[in-house]
Amino acid sequence: MRALLASLLAAVLVAAAAPAFAGSKANPDIKGWEKGGEYDKLFDPKEADAFKGRVAKIMEVKPLDGMAPGIALQIEDKKDKTLEIVHLGPKDFVDLGSIGLKEGDQVKVVGAWAEVDGQDILMAVKVKKDEDVQLKVRRTKDGFPFWSMTPEQRKAESSGE
Repeated sequence: MRALLASLLAAVLVAAAAPAFAGSKANPDIKGWEKGGEYDKLFDPKEADAFKGRVAKIMEVKPLDGMAPGIALQIEDKKDKTLEIVHLGPKDFVDLGSIGLKEGDQVKVVGAWAEVDGQDILMAVKVKKDEDVQLKVRRTKDGFPFWSMTPEQRKAESSGE
């Protein structure tokens, strides 16, 4: 009986400490971030770009009135040292812990430029921390947001099917 209780306690502790991966929340709050919504329509694949830099700040944002909170990065561009804002997605969906991203990290961001509330921002497709460590939040070819996909669609996207 003691062994069973110890095993159950260990399992609960491990589960509580495990990081939540992007999209793992059962009902993420994505209000205003939905595919086809006002914010999503700002994503234009023709404005695609990529740059490298240092994460200066990780912050919460609400790009448009009424939207659920989101996660953004302030990146110091490696080339010209300007500070660029990169929107990742809804806070309930984006899990930076899944790739261990923190302020000071060197990253490469890929996305599309848009203007939100008079400010140029990059709507991220992915953030690469290392060659094999990245967080994808949109489909590269058309910018379809992963948070609007079913778990099965996300799995297929991330495995390259």
